[in-house]
Amino acid sequence: MAQDNKQSIISKDGVSYLIPFILITSCFALWGFANDITNPMVKAFSKIFRMSVTDGALVQVAFYGGYFAMAFPAAMFIRKYSYKAGILMGLGMYAIGALLFFPAKMTGEYYSFLLAYFILTCGLSFLETSANPYILSMGTEETATRRLNLAQSFNPMGSLLGMYVAMNFIQAKLSPMETDERALLSGEEFEALKQSDLSVLIGPYLIIGLVIAAMFLLILFTKMPKNGDQSKEINFGPTLKRIFGIKRYREGVIAQFFYVGAQIMCWTFVIQYGTRIFMGEGMDERSAEVLSQQYNIIAMVIFCCSRFICTFILRYLNAGMLLGILAVAACCFTCGVIFFQDIWGMYCLVAVSACMSLMFPTIYGIALEGLGDDAKFGAAGLIMAILGGSVLPPLQASIIDMGTFAGMPAVNVSFVLPLICFIVITIYGYRSYLRSK
Repeated sequence: MAQDNKQSIISKDGVSYLIPFILITSCFALWGFANDITNPMVKAFSKIFRMSVTDGALVQVAFYGGYFAMAFPAAMFIRKYSYKAGILMGLGMYAIGALLFFPAKMTGEYYSFLLAYFILTCGLSFLETSANPYILSMGTEETATRRLNLAQSFNPMGSLLGMYVAMNFIQAKLSPMETDERALLSGEEFEALKQSDLSVLIGPYLIIGLVIAAMFLLILFTKMPKNGDQSKEINFGPTLKRIFGIKRYREGVIAQFFYVGAQIMCWTFVIQYGTRIFMGEGMDERSAEVLSQQYNIIAMVIFCCSRFICTFILRYLNAGMLLGILAVAACCFTCGVIFFQDIWGMYCLVAVSACMSLMFPTIYGIALEGLGDDAKFGAAGLIMAILGGSVLPPLQASIIDMGTFAGMPAVNVSFVLPLICFIVITIYGYRSYLRSK
């Protein structure tokens, strides 16, 4: 019996989806890489272009704005063609956006990079809108949430690689000149330093662009299942009305908005949070940034391990209950991030990642449960909810730019925003548990 359950995770009606599952799961790692090589770039662009934290956070606005803008067009494209076509479109735009970093560097303009990020994440929107429900379809509905959690477990592996590359091949290789010193440079000196730093920054993006192009060709020439590809009709209005009439789905979109906002805030501003602590201990700015990123990598390792552990626990515990328990724990740790002004706050911020590990795929799986072919548009709504990663980080950045707030470091106070997000997720987990009883 145990063996049958094990096989049913990636098989249905006697058909095994092992090879397609592996290929699509690898896409989860690829967009994880893009997400987490980008988070530290808020600080990097702020230094390179001599901008405020708020201006640097426009990277996240462009990045997650692409998700928002392309989610429903992606859903309509997938509905008309297929999940495979959606995956290929996503990989194609991902590669183009990454390779556009070279002409962006040639212009030397910040907004050229924002455009490249936007195009790249339009591709990620296609990928996520396609890949998540595609994975859900590769087996029985009873094992769908577990299967998605398994696939999503490979997402933080890509994230870890993105963080590692950002730390060792971008942050560590940028000019060690600190922000205050850069502000004193003449126009010509500033331009020369900017071009040197941008040459360092674009290298990893050009390499990943070529890797994505190779992945595009691999999936193009591989036979993939046609689960859920039968319907070609696009009844946009009636479908939206139908799925948003389902309370579980509607609340799931709201919860996902706040979850993504919390995740991006915790993983982006760990750099600013740690830099304040470590510079207070006498460390120079670049060393403090690199050490902060090392803590971010530790957080991602914990996130990754916790994802596998929680996927196992889901076999025995209700998904809504586990989601609620982890959200309460995240609230407690975030309070530590706010009120501790030393290394203990950093430890709490790292611990938050253990709590976040299960949240995205579990909210996703609960919200799409029982939607059938409507899952294509349902998935688009949940991907649009990634807009939280575009809206909330600039709000946090504007608080950080205050310097101090009510006698406390503003960077500490800014984590009130993730705390609010985790409270919303706690409520969703509890309500999902009550509905399942």
